Amino acid sequence: MGVVGILLVFASSLMYYVENSAQPDVFSSIPAAMWWGIATLTTVGYGDVYPITPAGKMLGAFIALLGIGMVALPTGILGSAFMEEIEKQKAEDEERAMTKQSYCPHCGSKLK
Repeated sequence: MGVVGILLVFASSLMYYVENSAQPDVFSSIPAAMWWGIATLTTVGYGDVYPITPAGKMLGAFIALLGIGMVALPTGILGSAFMEEIEKQKAEDEERAMTKQSYCPHCGSKLK
């Protein structure tokens, strides 16, 4: 979260300096530019605030790609971890079925 916060401030500051002269009402301050930064980094893209200068568009495209990486990478890691746990649970269930022993559904210990 700290890295995302720093990236948000950095991206919003850059966009403010690039777009302020072209759109002073939209990018009126760095905190106002943070709305654009949040919508772009989270890949929501409401479309109410967007860059119009060539430099702003290039910066926006770069920040959007960073946002995709910030969302897609953790999503893939979490999905992979969930799949590993599901496969591990399936293997344990199959092993228990093959040994035909009864196990406690709460603690997993063998029943006598």
